[in-house]
Amino acid sequence: MSEQTTAPPWYLGRLCGFDTETTGINVEQDRIVTACVVQVGGSQPAAAANWLADPGVDIPEAAARVHGISTEKARTEGRPAGEVIEQVVAALAAVVLSEIPIVAMNASFDLTMLDREARRHGVQPLTEIVGSDMRVIDPRVLDKHVDQFRRGGRTLTDLCAHYKVKLDGAHTADADAVAACRVAWRIAKQHPEIGDASLTDLHQWQTVWARQQAESLANYFRSTPGKEHQADSVRGEWPLIPSQRGGIQ
Repeated sequence: MSEQTTAPPWYLGRLCGFDTETTGINVEQDRIVTACVVQVGGSQPAAAANWLADPGVDIPEAAARVHGISTEKARTEGRPAGEVIEQVVAALAAVVLSEIPIVAMNASFDLTMLDREARRHGVQPLTEIVGSDMRVIDPRVLDKHVDQFRRGGRTLTDLCAHYKVKLDGAHTADADAVAACRVAWRIAKQHPEIGDASLTDLHQWQTVWARQQAESLANYFRSTPGKEHQADSVRGEWPLIPSQRGGIQ
């Protein structure tokens, strides 16, 4: 009889970091300005694709201060938004069909933004291309699960500091995408229940954990004077918020 070989843990294989910088934080109305899809790990060289889009709307000064892209820069150097969105979706679809997990910090934001932009520009959304094959790793959800009561923030910068991950150029899509992969690697390495899980199981678990975390946050807002109004804006769908125009799970 031949010996059975055990597949290596997911975090030792190829990972695909995905991140966007946007005109704001409203996934239904705001637009993608920059995006990065970067493959790392798996004993192969890193391979990154970066995009700068002209979002077709003014970039608020507050957003420009975060990511450094002004309206003028986007208009003069950016490519048409529809073209960018089509290419980002195609890049991620190729990743999913290669059975590589997408690593995204606060995945429901970036993947929902991409979904709405695709629909806005007449591009077939990622979920309609890959169906249920997508596997997502969200360092934010994982960190909240494995270290629920740790004090302090949970931004990518906070997680990089906690897990001793180098972060150069925070709030640029390429730096944040790579850093998210590194944080996910550290969490998986430190917590065997995460690192040894199958990607399918881990994806499903995060769906539950994200909903529980959202419910906990909403309850906190409801019980905190002055923050009650924020409870209604908390969404627990993961890895993206279904479109009201139909069909996404």
